[in-house]
Amino acid sequence: MASPNATFTEIVTSTLRKHRAEIADNVSNNNALLRRLKRRGFYRSIDGGYEIVEPLDYAENSTYQRYSGYEILNVAASDVLSAAKYDWKQAAVHITASGLELRQNSGESRIFDLAKARIGNAIRTAMNNMSIDAYSDGTAANQVNGLQALVSDAGTGTVGGINSTTFTFWKSIVQSAAAPLQGGGAITPGAGAGVMESLMLPLWLELSRGNDRPDLIVASNDYFTFYENGQVTIKRYASDEEAQGGFLALKYKTADVIFDGGSGIPTSHMYFLNSDYLKMAVHRDANWTEVEEQRAVNQDAVVIPMIWQGNLTVSNRSLQGVVKA
Repeated sequence: MASPNATFTEIVTSTLRKHRAEIADNVSNNNALLRRLKRRGFYRSIDGGYEIVEPLDYAENSTYQRYSGYEILNVAASDVLSAAKYDWKQAAVHITASGLELRQNSGESRIFDLAKARIGNAIRTAMNNMSIDAYSDGTAANQVNGLQALVSDAGTGTVGGINSTTFTFWKSIVQSAAAPLQGGGAITPGAGAGVMESLMLPLWLELSRGNDRPDLIVASNDYFTFYENGQVTIKRYASDEEAQGGFLALKYKTADVIFDGGSGIPTSHMYFLNSDYLKMAVHRDANWTEVEEQRAVNQDAVVIPMIWQGNLTVSNRSLQGVVKA
């Protein structure tokens, strides 16, 4: 008869391998931003490399000219492409059981229940922490770049190895209620109907370039409440697909406005995102992938790691913005 340790390991590893894609999907779908990137095909799997490289389109081609007849054409090289480079970040969660627990649950059905409970706990832990990281400023040890880094409150900073003070095209746009883009005095977002929208419209216009415009607005509890309360006449709701994903979403022009409270988004924030230029890069061999059972020589326990490797990247910061207090 197989030992409880062996049975536990077999159940856990076979379950994880059978449902690997489902587990990765559950983690990404737990966050409005990651869900949007995945749905649009921007949650990409890559096979390696020293860094994650995102090509940039940061300037117009300088050879455009109007000409007549035999006028000499400008065929000079036009350096318009560069790249942002992002470090790999890693995360792990472990499914564990002590020898005592395994022997106490030595019947096969009890071992199965123990394994099922530990797998569920590990997945929920991964979901919650990845959601927090997606909105973080990336300053915790080995943390991914969250929105507070990519679309910072100051609009500046070094992202992807590019210093936005030196290269001003790399700044994101900030709409501060204390010092609005449209000028004038400070605005109190919750002061009444339409006030929140008076902050949103100037930022929307600033981020719109023809067909390039925000498609996703993620809001904290308070700012989503201010926006919804301001819709005193007609409330437009987003597609059924967002609702089925568990997210309450309104519309602002062509963008979905999604309440993502409890996910790690800071209070008094509303991110205007153009998801064409955002990606979650994940290593194909470490997308919440199980690793072989690990045993410490000085412990009576089973440890089965699930590992992840990747980073959140942006290739155009100037088309991303934030409304903040």
